Amino acid sequence: MSRKGGFTLVELIVVILVLGILSAIALPRIMDSRALASAVFYADVVGALRFAQKSAVGHRRLVCATFTATTVVLAIADSNPPVPPNACNKPLASPDGAAYQSKDGSVGVSGYPAGGVLYFQPVGTISSDGAGASVFSGSIAVAGQGAAIKIVGVTGYVE
Repeated sequence: MSRKGGFTLVELIVVILVLGILSAIALPRIMDSRALASAVFYADVVGALRFAQKSAVGHRRLVCATFTATTVVLAIADSNPPVPPNACNKPLASPDGAAYQSKDGSVGVSGYPAGGVLYFQPVGTISSDGAGASVFSGSIAVAGQGAAIKIVGVTGYVE
């Protein structure tokens, strides 16, 4: 007698069951664009803050990171010391030459200082005022991300 090749009914049912479980559990997680947008925005905010700190030291100018609930915009002072004081009056160009603005309308950011501006001093410190008298150390939270962005104002460290 010759045996014909093929799958048994039990094998087919097991494969269909595994595919059903994967589609019920894995696909919604993979397709969750808000989680992806949140992770991208988190990385973008960290990059913007590090870029602001390096630009302030490199240009020896005051750099301002202005926060709203869903954006971060960077600007730089025309001169050192800035005129008028505490003023970042020129958009800070990103490496591609465009004005640096990080935004995602669906992801929120919180924990930034009152007034919504972080000031990156030419000496490398981060403060909540343009004169550099109030060094800012704290955390900035991005919605949907477990870890907050840690800022140590005395050293200019952004993690």
